[in-house]
Amino acid sequence: MIRLMGIVNATPDSFSDRQGTKPLLSLVARAHELVDAGAAIVDVGGESGRTDREPVPVEEEIVRVVPLVERLAADGLTVSVDTWRAPVARAALTAGATMINDVSALSDPGVADACAEAGASLVVTHTRVPPKVKGFPEYEDVVSDVIALLEERAAAAEARGVDRGRLVFDPGFDLGKTPAQSIEVLLRLRELSVLGGPLLAAVSRKDFIGALTGMAPAARDAGTLAAIDRAVAGGADILRVHDVPAVRDYLTVRAALDGDEPDPGLSLPEHLRREAV
Repeated sequence: MIRLMGIVNATPDSFSDRQGTKPLLSLVARAHELVDAGAAIVDVGGESGRTDREPVPVEEEIVRVVPLVERLAADGLTVSVDTWRAPVARAALTAGATMINDVSALSDPGVADACAEAGASLVVTHTRVPPKVKGFPEYEDVVSDVIALLEERAAAAEARGVDRGRLVFDPGFDLGKTPAQSIEVLLRLRELSVLGGPLLAAVSRKDFIGALTGMAPAARDAGTLAAIDRAVAGGADILRVHDVPAVRDYLTVRAALDGDEPDPGLSLPEHLRREAV
């Protein structure tokens, strides 16, 4: 079953959200909206991945993330934290997170240590560039490189005590990849099944969609659905998305159209036949 991971940016400078400080209560409310709409996981971020910003001090990232994680975990939500730094990972796991979404290819091995000690899940992501750095390495074959690095990083995580069954693999769309390379990875996503673990597809509002459509981030949701269609066809298990309701509806209709025959009892409730006046 495909799981939706809803994005909650506890940052003032996200590439796709409104800019400015976000009060804790509004972030808590946003997380609950995502879960009510169908998200199984809430992914909290305390530092934007934007490469035109300096890294946030560790202490500031912790201040942004921990109070929110504590509230969400206390409310019974399944919380992931998007971070590449061990001190933040440890603080988040202590606060109640059960997954660390490391988009840096385990640049800080202490993140794996923290996950091992807490028995938490760890997202291992492909990238050949350091965090907060923009670059486009040359690949002889980008998909082969994705597989090789993810296998290597998974082995490193296992060596530090992370159970293989708790690893999730992310091919890293846009991370150290040109739009064309990200598209190639998406088209060949099925090849990553050799990794033997769940695949996370973080395609929502990504640069490659903007390059194709000419749209700014907040206007890329239609293009995102097309990318998600390909991700689902390629075997994605977790979809990290901004617009959870739209993706939920897409998955519902896609599943019905993939079925052998429609439910003969399917009908539209009267109150949904037209917009209310």
